[in-house]
Amino acid sequence: MSGTLNKVMLIGHLGDEVKIHYFEGGNCIGRFPLATNESYTNKQTGEKVTNTDWHNVVVRNKAAEICEKYLSKGDKIYVEGRLKNRQWQGEDGVTRYTTEVHVQEFTFLSTKKESLANAQQTNSPSPQATQQASNPIANAPVTSSSTSEPEQDDDLPF
Repeated sequence: MSGTLNKVMLIGHLGDEVKIHYFEGGNCIGRFPLATNESYTNKQTGEKVTNTDWHNVVVRNKAAEICEKYLSKGDKIYVEGRLKNRQWQGEDGVTRYTTEVHVQEFTFLSTKKESLANAQQTNSPSPQATQQASNPIANAPVTSSSTSEPEQDDDLPF
């Protein structure tokens, strides 16, 4: 294969609120940490072990504004994009490095409020849970590269 590929797909929970920065000319950039978990059972002890990885996520312009408006700490999101490495000089003169996920597409999977409502829900859904389930913002996939028709949930790669 002669081509190359730089693509990452993550499903995780926001570790903090979306921080947005505006530039001259109206462009903006949003950043937030995303936590992904890996769980397994230790065969020797039988104990369940969970490892968490943190990813620096970057969204731009309209996508950044949408994320800032609708996402909060703890919300679950699917992001798709590419990895970018950055370096800069710190105030102490030391060169620092970071790897970021530059998002091209994303889908809101659940909000913190929905997760709490589902945890408290019994066998019969409450009117509040039914209303949240029909919330178009929480259920509609969002693509940063186009604003045409939303994708269906079954188009997700998992």
